Order: sequence, then structure tokens, then C-alpha cells
Amino acid sequence: MDKKEIERLLEKFDQSSLKNFELAQDDFKLKFSKRDDEHVVVENSATPSSVNTDGSGHGQTISGQSDAQSAQPVSQNVAEIKAPLVGVVYFAPSPDKPAYKKQGDHVEKGDVVCVIEAMKMINEVKSDVTGTISNILVEDGSMVEYDQPIFQVTKE
Repeated sequence: MDKKEIERLLEKFDQSSLKNFELAQDDFKLKFSKRDDEHVVVENSATPSSVNTDGSGHGQTISGQSDAQSAQPVSQNVAEIKAPLVGVVYFAPSPDKPAYKKQGDHVEKGDVVCVIEAMKMINEVKSDVTGTISNILVEDGSMVEYDQPIFQVTKE
């Protein structure tokens, strides 16, 4: 089962009145469960993910992050570069090109740090701060929500 099929299933599940959904194919197992606090949890034996919804039907996928990493507090010296729209984030202009910026790189205000593909259009995401990228909060190729933090930047 590929990412698109899982995203389509999640969207249908989110719009339905179902509270639980399980799918098993060979060694692949997928489990969706809605809670009262509008969170949807996805369990996948191959690569664990959790998906949070904001009630609008759009899911945010966080793959392979530990709870400590996702709940990391933001200090006064750290700014976040957030997604300006919903879409799929890519850190490089194409798969065979180097990333725009990676962890530890210096970034100037106005530098392109990644792109977001939405409705078959590529939109550049530019930094609104100057500093050093201290943390990348999402994975390349993952779906991001509007205003979701993508990078943490230590300001200079």
C-alpha cells in the first residue's frame, strides 16, 4: 500500500462517522482510531506515524519522531519557519539536486528553505529570520498543514 492510498483512506475515515478502522494485508497492518479530542492515531507496523487532524479533514503526518522531539519547547532565541499553506514539503528542487538548506546551515531572511507542492503548483517557502537551522521538524515528502512548523532557527 503506497502513501497516496493511505492518505486517501485517512481522508475517507476522517469524513466518516467510524471511530475505529483496521486493515491487514500480508505483513502490513494499518489502524485508525478517533478519539474525542479530534486526534486520529495511525499505527503501522512498518513505519510508525501519528496523524493529527484539526477537524477540517486535513491530516498532519509525523513519521519517526519521538515524543520528546515533537514536544520540544521553543526558547526565545529560537524562531520557527512555518508552512504558509497545506501541501507536500520538499527540501530540494528535485530528487537529484542538493537540499536548499539542512540542519546546521546558515539562513538569511528571504532565503528559500524548501518548497511546498499544492494542487500541482510548487510554492517556495522563504525564511523570515536570519540564523542557523537547528532542527528540521518534518520529513521530506510529508504532508504539512497550514502554519505547521517546518524548521527551528536559532536567531543571531
